[in-house]
Amino acid sequence: MKKLLLILLTILGFSSAHAQDHMYSQFFNSPLYLNPALTGQFAGDLRMNMIYRNQWSGISSGTLSYFTGSIDYNVPQFGGGLGLMFNRSSEGTAFLNKNSLAGTYAYSVGSDDFILSFGLQAGITNRTIDFSKLVFSDQIDSRTGIINGSVSGAEKPAFDNRFYFDAGAGINLVVGSFMVGGAMQHLNRPDESFTGVKARLPIRTTAHVSYMLDLNKDENIDETEKSYVIPSVIMYKQAQSQNINVGFQYKRKSINAGLWYRNSGSGTPSAFVVSLIFDIFVNKDSGEKFRLGISHDASTSRLNYTNTSGTTEGSLSYETPLRSDGYSRFNTGKHCYDFY
Repeated sequence: MKKLLLILLTILGFSSAHAQDHMYSQFFNSPLYLNPALTGQFAGDLRMNMIYRNQWSGISSGTLSYFTGSIDYNVPQFGGGLGLMFNRSSEGTAFLNKNSLAGTYAYSVGSDDFILSFGLQAGITNRTIDFSKLVFSDQIDSRTGIINGSVSGAEKPAFDNRFYFDAGAGINLVVGSFMVGGAMQHLNRPDESFTGVKARLPIRTTAHVSYMLDLNKDENIDETEKSYVIPSVIMYKQAQSQNINVGFQYKRKSINAGLWYRNSGSGTPSAFVVSLIFDIFVNKDSGEKFRLGISHDASTSRLNYTNTSGTTEGSLSYETPLRSDGYSRFNTGKHCYDFY
């Protein structure tokens, strides 16, 4: 039965990979992946983020793993910045891989009361697959499962390698203690088919809303000493796949703890998510920061935790100190990075 489950996962992954991008539970530690409008939106000079997701780690083969690395540069003169992002995904026993490299840009307008940011993203994606690792129906015995050493009579598609241009855009608004943003990826609907018959990548739409609840609002203490509860809702939709993450973070000094529930919609399994984020080092004077994050998803749907052992994510981020001139627009208002 476990072998049949692996076959099913591979087939499902191969047939639906064109319809759904991966999503991170630690969305706040992959800001450029969440929304290109968040490029350059931080208190330092240069920011580097890495995040890795090992999905359904209890499955011994046919793993689903995802990695995003990004670097962005804060340009205070226009309240945004420039960024570079690398994404890699590897899905199933046939190693359906995607590697992409994209540049991002963001610009902000507003005042000390609100900040409205606009972002653009453009890059190249390479998609590959190893067809020799796929298992077809004529290689399966109804009683014993996979027939070892068998060769399928299925015709191989014309290509096993595909390059295409990809583009996206986003917007983000911060007003007081409220933040709302949205992004659209694959705006040009690139063709990622291996067969020569066009298979357009559906547009991925993301919307996110957060609110900062100050637990020490009436106390006369420094901002860095305060505690916050930050509820958030993150919605994703791509073709028929959609899900909603609802939860909150508790943020105090250098610790950020979160509890989330992701509903499956018609896409991925539902799950409870626990996250812990630690600011290992923070220089309050210069803005230098080093952050470590970990989270774990416990599936609650038919593909349950016993079968999958859940999903684990780890993240690292580093922000270099502010430049010596210290110039910045919109100094007194809250910024998107205050929410995470």
